[in-house]
Parts: sequence; C-alpha cells; structure tokens
Amino acid sequence: MLDIILSLLNNDLFLRAYHLLLVLWPFWVPVVFLNIAFSAWLNYIRRLWIAKQGSILLEIKIPKDQPKSPAAMELVLQGIWENANIGTMADAFWEGKLREWFSLEIVAIGGEVRFFIWAFPRWKKIVESRIYAQYPGAEVVEVKDYALDFHYVPDKVFVAGVNTALVKPDAYPINTYIEYELDKKKGDEQEEIVDPLTPILEYMGTLGPHEFAAVQILIRAHAKENYLYGRIIPKKDWEDDVKKAVKDIIENKSLIKSEKDKPASLLALTDMQKETIKAIERNSGKPAFDSMVRLIYIAPQDNYEKTRMMGIIGSMRQFGSKNLNGIKPRFPFSFPHSWQDFNGIRKRSRLTKLVAAYKRRAFFGVPYHHLFDKPYILTTEEVATLFHLPGAVATTPSLRRSPSKKAEAPANLPI
Repeated sequence: MLDIILSLLNNDLFLRAYHLLLVLWPFWVPVVFLNIAFSAWLNYIRRLWIAKQGSILLEIKIPKDQPKSPAAMELVLQGIWENANIGTMADAFWEGKLREWFSLEIVAIGGEVRFFIWAFPRWKKIVESRIYAQYPGAEVVEVKDYALDFHYVPDKVFVAGVNTALVKPDAYPINTYIEYELDKKKGDEQEEIVDPLTPILEYMGTLGPHEFAAVQILIRAHAKENYLYGRIIPKKDWEDDVKKAVKDIIENKSLIKSEKDKPASLLALTDMQKETIKAIERNSGKPAFDSMVRLIYIAPQDNYEKTRMMGIIGSMRQFGSKNLNGIKPRFPFSFPHSWQDFNGIRKRSRLTKLVAAYKRRAFFGVPYHHLFDKPYILTTEEVATLFHLPGAVATTPSLRRSPSKKAEAPANLPI
C-alpha cells in the first residue's frame, strides 16, 4: 500500500492535477461550501415542515364477517394516491414542502395482530370515509402511537430488521391477488380462497407476550421529480421502464429469434411470456407508489428468538414467482468481515437508526431519507395484496377483529 502511495506522489500527471487544484481553489472552495450550506438549509426547513404537519395513527379493526377481496383495499389506496408535486420555488426552498407519504403497518404486539395506517392529520377523514365505504363493518379508531414506547438499549433489547428490494426491475409486478384469483371469489367461497397474506398473519400470531414484529409498508405517490426536489437531472416516471421490460421480453427472451430485416413477433413467445407481458401492462395502468417495505422484530434480550426474523422474511415468499417479480430482503446490519465492524459499533449505530426511522415512519423525509436503500415501485394492486383486511380464511386467533357487526338503524324507530 505504501509503495502505491509513493508511486502516485511521484507520478507527473498526479502532480499536475494537484497543482491545478491549488491554483483554482478560489473557484471550487466556495462551490463546495455553498453546496454544504444549501443541503443543511434544506434539511432544516424540511424538518420544520414535517414537524408542523404532525401525524395520526389509525387502527383498523377488522369485521368478523369480511367477504371482500383485496380489490376493496385497492379502492381505498386509490383514494389516498395524490401525486401533487411541489408547485413553486417558495414551496420547495422556503417552506420545505415534501410530497406526503403513508405507513401501512401489520403489527404483532405480544402475538396480537393489528392493522394500522399512519398519515398526516389532513388525511384522517379521507382514510376513514374510504375504509367505511369499502368495509362497512370495520372500525377505524385513532389511537396512541404504540411505537413511542420503543427504546433500543443494546444490552437489554434485541432488534433485528431488514429493508427489502424487488428481485427484478420495477416494471415486473409481484404475485398479486389477481394471480391468486381472489378477485373472482365470492363471499360464499371463503373455503376456496388462498390469501397470500395469511402466512404472515399466522406466523406473527405465534409471537410470545414480550415480542414485537411488524411489516411496515411506506408509500408515496410516484411522480416525476425536477429541480424543485433538488435534482440537477430530472427524474422521469416509470413509463419508460415498462416499455423497456416488454421490449426486452419480445426481442431478447423469445424462443424464436427474429430475422434481421423482420420485427420481433409475439408469436415467438411462450404462453408464460405472454402472461408476463399481460401482467406488466395491466399493472402499469394503475396508480404507482414509491415504496419501501421494512420488516422488524424487537424483544427483550431474555425473550428473543433468533429465528423469528427469518420466519417473517420467509412468510413473504408467496408474493414472488419466476416469471413475475418478488420481494427480497436486504441486510444493512451484516458485515462479511469482523474487521469492518469493530466490536459491533457500526451494527449498533445502524440498528439505532432503524428503530428511530420506524418510530418516525421516516424514509421519504429527513432525517432518514432513503435510509440504507432506495425506494421501488409498487402499484395500488401490489400494495393492496400486501396490506388488506383478511376474510374468514384468516383464522389467526389473536387477529384483532371488530367485536360485532354494524348495521344501519331501522327507519321506523320512534323519535
């Protein structure tokens, strides 16, 4: 290593570059400092904007008789999809405005499985009305944030968690409720339903009294982003990715290669490839979210089980398939070599950030913007598959349900 450094210092090209850097310092030093100051200012005003908005946590209590498919939750999600971009420079650089996001959470507290939606307060009535419209027997209650009681103390609390990513490009959808044909099953066909959410609920229902686990789905309406988001190069939406994926299947993955002077044909594709293109095109026509799915497990050091995290990860596999897409774990807390993390300092620091980001529902805003990973695209159809109110097919005893079925009062009651 020392020989490489000495040879570099003796290199004529390196010396010239170093001399040029010294000569031009009046130009590049102010640029660097302005960039640092601008980033600090943006972080500051965005923190203020987020703090001003506040937040609410709504618990959804599932009705005992819930015959609807995840298509009902898809309609709820369409109602909260809003891609309103930042309109002016004052919004972006003076107010610190951000595109708003939501956190959809399936949580097991001591084995009791519950459903929550975290949102900015202005969305409360919209979320409530959308859920009641699709699930008349459900109850939506604003509750105290359970996550406020979490504190990561390394010697006393065990924490495990992962971010996730898609196996294939965003254009490929995961296995959704349509692939499972849940949209075709009626209320009297509950026994025939295979709900991909059930394995998650069943496994989370096995947690002990002092254990906590959660699937946190952070979503924000997908939209084009320009300089108002601090981008020098504008970010396009995902339409081009969809076109590239379909073109790649037709031109590069067909069994029969097209001749030089002839365009590729759909006739050369297998039935599975045609179904894949059909799924891509169907999914691309729906509202899309920038998304991140977090999985987390917390327990006291005396009560934790190391295999819990792997069990939660494993229960996500049914959303994947070879011809479509899948969800895979990303492990930001593992280091291949011990020297990369002396005495576990980096791991503890990252776990502290993970717990703090979970509590804040932070991923799209400061201070944990894109923590450990980048977001990926999930449409309303895909998110509804990951987060919907299960029917009678979910027999998890600890799944919290509404105590009784609601009905409208008779019209002829005396006043």
